[in-house]
Amino acid sequence: MVDHLIAEIVALEVRLLACQARVAVSTDSEALHDLRTTVRRLRSVLRPLRELPGVEPLEEAAKGVGQLTTPLRDMQVLAAFLAEKGLHDAAGRRHYYLDEACPKVARSEALIRLFARLDQFPAMLRMLERQGLLRDLHKIIEKRMDKQWRKLRSAMAEPGHDRHDLRLLIKRVRYAAEAYPHIDQQPKSVLKLLKTAQSELGNWHDHLQWLAQAGQQVDLAPCIAGWQIGIVRAERKAEKALERLGKGCF
Repeated sequence: MVDHLIAEIVALEVRLLACQARVAVSTDSEALHDLRTTVRRLRSVLRPLRELPGVEPLEEAAKGVGQLTTPLRDMQVLAAFLAEKGLHDAAGRRHYYLDEACPKVARSEALIRLFARLDQFPAMLRMLERQGLLRDLHKIIEKRMDKQWRKLRSAMAEPGHDRHDLRLLIKRVRYAAEAYPHIDQQPKSVLKLLKTAQSELGNWHDHLQWLAQAGQQVDLAPCIAGWQIGIVRAERKAEKALERLGKGCF
C-alpha cells in the first residue's frame, strides 16, 4: 500500500511538472485545465490520509494552487462560451487577460511551494513506515472514504439540499473512488451516476456565476436572458441527476 501511494505521488508530480511547462508558454488552451485536474487528483489521494503527520502541509499547498487557478479556469470557460455565441470582442478581452495571467501561475509561489512539499513527501512516508505508523494505512483510507459517503448520503437526504455542498461532496467521493479503486470498489454504474450529477451541478454553477458577473460586466448583457432561461433548465436537470444518483447509490 505504501509503495502504491508513493508511486502515485511521484507520477502526479511528474504530470504537474509537464503541466507547469505547458502553462508557462500559454499556447495550450488545455494546460491550465490539466494542471487543475492533476492537483485535484492529488488532493483526492491526500484527503483520506489527513490523520497522518505531515499530510496537512502538502494538502494545504495543493489547495493553494487550486484557489489561485479557479478564477482563471472560470474565465476560460466563460470565454469559450462567448466565442461559441459569436461575442468575439468579449471573448477576446478575456483571452488577452488569460494569455498574460496563466504563465504567471507557472512561476507562482503557490506552485513552487507545492513542488517543495511534494519533493519531501515520499521520504516522509518511508519514515512513517519505519516508525510503524502505516500498518493500518488501508483501514485509515477505508474509514475516511466511508465517512465521505455517509456525509454525501446525509446531505442528499436533507429537504431543500444545498447544491453547492452536494457538488463538492460528489466531487470528493467520485475522485476518491478513482484514486483508490482497490478500496472503494464502486460499480461502474455508480461512478457514472456520480459523474453525471457532478456535470449537471457544474452546469448550474456556471450559470449562477455568469449571472452574478453579468451584473458587473457590461459586455455580458446580451447573454443575461439566455442564462436566466438556462439556469432554470440546469436546476431541473441537476435535480433529476441527483434523484437518479439517490436511487442508484443509496
